Amino acid sequence: MTAKVDSKEVGLVAGLNLFNFFLGTRDLHYGLWQDDLEVCIQNLPEAQKRYTDFLLSHVPGGVKRILDVGCGAGGVATELLARGYQVEGVSPSPLLSEAAQKQAGEDFVIHQGRFEDVSFAENEKFDLVMFSESFQYITLRTVLENAKQRLNPGGHILICDFFKTGAPGKSVIGGGHPQHKFQAVLEKSGLEVLADKDITRETAPNLDIVNQMGQELFYPTFKLIGYSFESNHPWLAKFIRWKYQKKIKKINRKYLSGERNGDCFTLHKVYRLLLLRMEQH
Repeated sequence: MTAKVDSKEVGLVAGLNLFNFFLGTRDLHYGLWQDDLEVCIQNLPEAQKRYTDFLLSHVPGGVKRILDVGCGAGGVATELLARGYQVEGVSPSPLLSEAAQKQAGEDFVIHQGRFEDVSFAENEKFDLVMFSESFQYITLRTVLENAKQRLNPGGHILICDFFKTGAPGKSVIGGGHPQHKFQAVLEKSGLEVLADKDITRETAPNLDIVNQMGQELFYPTFKLIGYSFESNHPWLAKFIRWKYQKKIKKINRKYLSGERNGDCFTLHKVYRLLLLRMEQH
């Protein structure tokens, strides 16, 4: 029996190919929009570069071996390798693993599967376990303990991701562990917090770009396709609208309503960089 293909995975790879073709970027992560950088799609590669530089500037001195959990398309791992670090990745996505292998090179070791399920050799340890926009997808109850098991004594955990603020109302922007639940897990972990930086303001503009693309690119395109399909197949179009009315309504609200923007992100999410250290024994 053929395994089902994750539609989100396909969407990420399609987006990666689109941005690579038009903008020359092979990164999937958010950009860091500082005050001197105009928020527009053309500046996304520079914003993503600034994000990567910001993230890597928090890698502590003395670190040699890094485990990049949820390595995506391999952009951050490629930069780490270029800077002389020994890097291995974890990826649950075969399609993204293929993209990461191509970008980072054949020598880049990728452990295929979810972080919770990947088996490592008992003596396979790292100086730093990194989660760049992957922390939100991993079981909160066990993620820090699993990361600690992969660390050398005195090793570090670097997290750069967003969390839910708990603001009232339902956000069309998904993802993120509830911040208060994460704080409770962190306090019980025994990890020392070396850095905790809020970069919500610098990352929220990514959602304004997503909103602009929805309003100015996707909506007119879907409308044109829908008009053509309905003109040529009116009965089938009517059936599809009835059969998938809930899904269509959900897609319209999530991507085409204009609610998926920077203000909504700032209200419902907080984007944080955290550098944590394990005790030495």
